[in-house]
Amino acid sequence: MLHRTITRAFTGAAIALAMTGAAVAAELRYAHVGAEGDIQTIYAAQAAEGIASATDGDVTVTVYPASQLGGVAEMVDGIRMGSISIGHHDFASLARLVPEVAVFNAPFIYRDGAHALAATDPATSPALQAINEKLVAQGVRIIGRIYRGDRQISSNFPVKTPADLSGKPFRAVPLELWVSMVKGFGAIPTPVEVAELPTALMTGVVVGQENPLTMIAANNLNEVQSHVSMTGHMRAVLAVFVNEEVWQGLGEDQRAAITKVLDDEATKSLQMAQEGEAKLVEELKGRGMTFITEADGLDLTAFRESVNKQIAQDFPSFTPLIEQIQAVE
Repeated sequence: MLHRTITRAFTGAAIALAMTGAAVAAELRYAHVGAEGDIQTIYAAQAAEGIASATDGDVTVTVYPASQLGGVAEMVDGIRMGSISIGHHDFASLARLVPEVAVFNAPFIYRDGAHALAATDPATSPALQAINEKLVAQGVRIIGRIYRGDRQISSNFPVKTPADLSGKPFRAVPLELWVSMVKGFGAIPTPVEVAELPTALMTGVVVGQENPLTMIAANNLNEVQSHVSMTGHMRAVLAVFVNEEVWQGLGEDQRAAITKVLDDEATKSLQMAQEGEAKLVEELKGRGMTFITEADGLDLTAFRESVNKQIAQDFPSFTPLIEQIQAVE
């Protein structure tokens, strides 16, 4: 069977064929920055297998993990241009295209993991559907999501309140929302790409960072960090997004099959995150890390109030969207 690499130059004939609902042969390049062992890496690998199976091999997916095709900005640009077919990262990575999409990564916005998945479902979330229309006009469409786990603070010293981070350089994902949040932590935002993070922590360029425990374990950050503060400040949900011409170039049945695979994998990612967190706490304790919870004096109220105040100041347009997201059952 003839397989065709789908890029921005996807032919008009193939698009016309896809619009009839007929299957087309396609090879998709799937990029992300996740490391081996991370939930997002497992998700991408399983999604690739599921898509090939669900489309009877007509759509094949080659996954390029660990920033093989570039960092976050390069990946987003590649998908927008069509040199990369599909990828995933935090919703805020698309904020250069549509600023308000970053709201789905806002800290302290979701009640729990199930609410996070419901509020980011491209098929049913009113807020996401409205934003997706704007993204499509920019050549990108969100077609799925991944639940990666709650993000926690790790550091070289005990962190219990924002005052403990005052004036200290703290890694911020190179996105405006993260910079704002780290300011709310009381720290000095210092952008560092994920591939450079272990070295930055080891050399003192930054004294701390925040990520799900899966990432902390997969990247062996216990070797350069001593403490984890269980702030759970973000329910880490990643957007899965595709080049719009690639998406429209697929057959209608293929798009439906891919969407179902991604929905199924999203549910699995939530289960994986929930089941894995308790195990990871014990594993990282065994590697020498000290965990700080509210029982140990962690002041979650102080973090919540400080961060929410900073976000409201920096992103006033988020307020109605946050209310809409929080209303999702």
